[in-house]
Amino acid sequence: MIEVEELTIPATADAPDAADFAAAVDVAMTVEAEGYHTDDLRLSPAESLPWWHDPNSPRRLFGVRVDGRLVARAMYDRLVTDPENAWAMVQVLSAYRNRGIGSALADAVEGHIRAEGRSKILVYAVSADSPGERIASPTGFGSVPAGNREVRFLRARGYELQQVERASRLALPVDLDVPDAGADYRVHHWVDHTPPEWLEDMALLHTRMSTDAPTAGLDEPEDVVTVERLLAMEEAHAASPRSMLTAAAEHVPSGRLAGFTSLSVPIESDRAVHQDDTLVLREHRGHRLGMLLKIANLVHLQRERPGHPSVVTFNAEENRYMLDVNEAVGFEPMGYEGAWRLDL
Repeated sequence: MIEVEELTIPATADAPDAADFAAAVDVAMTVEAEGYHTDDLRLSPAESLPWWHDPNSPRRLFGVRVDGRLVARAMYDRLVTDPENAWAMVQVLSAYRNRGIGSALADAVEGHIRAEGRSKILVYAVSADSPGERIASPTGFGSVPAGNREVRFLRARGYELQQVERASRLALPVDLDVPDAGADYRVHHWVDHTPPEWLEDMALLHTRMSTDAPTAGLDEPEDVVTVERLLAMEEAHAASPRSMLTAAAEHVPSGRLAGFTSLSVPIESDRAVHQDDTLVLREHRGHRLGMLLKIANLVHLQRERPGHPSVVTFNAEENRYMLDVNEAVGFEPMGYEGAWRLDL
C-alpha cells in the first residue's frame, strides 16, 4: 500500500517542521541533476521556499516515504486569477521507480486538481537524450525520446507534448563588449529592488512575460502583475539567500522601459547563476535589445559578483531569436525538457 501524504510548507527553512520540505527539495534537485547531468540547477530549501509562499500562486506539496525516508514528491500550483490551469510535477528517486509510486502521486495530484474544477494540467519534464524513436514537438522545433521513462509515463496518462524547451549553459568568465545602445535606448542596472520610478513599467513587463513568450499549444493564461504584487515578489526573493541582478532598457524618447533581463545569483561564488526572465516588448523588437540586455547584465554580473562558474537559462526551441542571442554570447545546449498538456 503506497501512502501519499501532503507535506507541510514551513514558515522558514530552519523551522522545526521544515525537515520534510527540505527532503522534498532534495528529491527534486536530485532528479533534475540526473536529467541534466549537472548540479547547476540545484537550489537549497532556503532558496526554494519564498516561492512556496506566493499568495497569487498557491502551491501544494505531497510525498511518499519508504522505510521512513522521503523518496518521491509531487506538487501543483495555480493562479488565483485563473480557474482553468494547474501546473504539476511528479519526481521519484531513481532507486524507487517501477513500484507504482509515481502513479500514486500523479493520481493524488490529478484528483485534487479535478476536485478544484480545473480543466487543464501542464507539466514540464526533463528528458535526457537517449537513442531510438523520438516524438517531435508540434511546433516543429525539438523532440523528446519516445522510450524515456517520463515520456512513456506522461503519454500513458493522456498527456500530449506541446513544446520542447532547451536548457543552455554559459561557462564563465566570458569576455564581452556591451553593444552600443544608440540614442534611443539607455541601460539601467539594479540589484534586488526595482527603483520606484520603474515599478509600473516593470509590473507591465512581468505581465507581458506571460503573453509575449512562446507557449505553443499550452495556452498559458495572462498572469497580471501589479505594482503591489511586484513589491511582494521582490520582498520574497530578498528573503532568499540569492540576489537578483536586473538590467533594463529605457526607451529615451518615451521615458518608458522597453525590456529587461534578470539573473538570480547565489551567495556562493562556486555555484551557477540562473537566468531569470528576459523580455523585450513586441513594439520595441528589431533593435537588438535582447542582445544588449543579456550582455550588459553578464558584464555587470562579472564585475559585481565575480567567480561564478556558469549561467544557465531556458528557452522554447521555437524561440529562435533568443536562442540566436544566447548562442552568439556563448551558451551551449545542456539538456531538454518537454512541455505537456492534459485536458481533464
